Amino acid sequence: MATTAAAPPSQPPTPQPKAEHPLCNKNFVMWWLGSTISLFGDQFYVVALPWVVLQLTGSGIAMGTVAMCAGIPRAVLMLMGGAVTDRTSPRKLLMLTASARTVLVAAIGVLLWYSDLHLWHLYLLAIGFGIADAFALPSASAMMRNVVKLEQLPAANSIWQSSALLTSVAGPAPAGAIMKAFGAAWAFFLDAISFLFVIGALWKLPDSPPARPVAAKPSIWKSIGEGLAYVGKDIALRTLLLLTAVMNFCLSGPLQIGLAYMAKQRFSSPVSFGFWVSSVAAGTLLGMLLAGVIKSKQRGVLLMTVTTALGAGTVGMGFLPGLWPVAALLLAMGLLNGYVTVQIQAWFQQRVDRAVLGRVVSLVSLSAFGLMPLSMGLAGVAVEWSTRWMFVISGVALMLVSTFGLAQKPVREIQ
Repeated sequence: MATTAAAPPSQPPTPQPKAEHPLCNKNFVMWWLGSTISLFGDQFYVVALPWVVLQLTGSGIAMGTVAMCAGIPRAVLMLMGGAVTDRTSPRKLLMLTASARTVLVAAIGVLLWYSDLHLWHLYLLAIGFGIADAFALPSASAMMRNVVKLEQLPAANSIWQSSALLTSVAGPAPAGAIMKAFGAAWAFFLDAISFLFVIGALWKLPDSPPARPVAAKPSIWKSIGEGLAYVGKDIALRTLLLLTAVMNFCLSGPLQIGLAYMAKQRFSSPVSFGFWVSSVAAGTLLGMLLAGVIKSKQRGVLLMTVTTALGAGTVGMGFLPGLWPVAALLLAMGLLNGYVTVQIQAWFQQRVDRAVLGRVVSLVSLSAFGLMPLSMGLAGVAVEWSTRWMFVISGVALMLVSTFGLAQKPVREIQ
């Protein structure tokens, strides 16, 4: 009986080496730890600022105008911040902005300590923070690309966002308790101290080479134009930025101003406001963790569906009594927002070239924050008219915008 030669055993494919985890990167760990401490300190500022404004004035309009003072320079300078980031060292920009914030919040703490704080001091504080944000937001994204390898970005962003959200969950309630026990000045002092940790971490990190050779640097305005042209050629990205702008306009002012105002009017305690802020953050964290388990290929449809649900939740915010029902709704809204944020960010990171990342991030940030000053100002007026109807109008507007977005083919095709 004839036999046939046995076929050689097939060689298994050579396994690709796994990317080193970002937590094995000492530079990333140093920056992450310093930033996490600073982010925790920021929660004291988030709770203290609107509360101090209400204590000084009792006015929702004043609270809205202080928020506008932060939003206007942030929006106006955001594109320049992206262009400067792509031309210089993101590390040095982050150190500069963190140092400026340290001085500002420490000064407010001193004025509060000596009972010499006036509303115009808070306007200056907000303007300073807005200018710092315009340069820090694009610098942070560019810094991440410099610190970790490309294949480490998903894990690094997951660690970073989870840490940021954990500080948002853990920070506001203690901030409210400390303010109640020791006074609002300590909230600003602790925030100032927390900035020293991220400054120290950035001081020890090495500088990476710029994305563009020095000899090839165009002017600032030409750099901004290149970023605008890049986004303008991408229909899906352009449409997403527009929808993000409208969504933030409908949500940012009503939630930030409205929640602080409701807490002041109903409970007269910063602890309740801090608890609501923590509820949003806890829901967002759960949503981001859920996004790592449940994947979505139709990210555009998902975004519009979640936006509709957020609009419905905003409407319901005006009708819920008591502390716990509002907290539960905020938890659910945060969960939806966290889930869709991860899905869209993953799409965005895979799409944008590193050479224009700072400028494109500045455009993304501008779409998120550009209309925020107007949203804050209108919310400040609206809460003194009717908090309930402010939430209703904002929620209905958001649902209409999401319905319009779902009708756009480029949005539905976002994968």
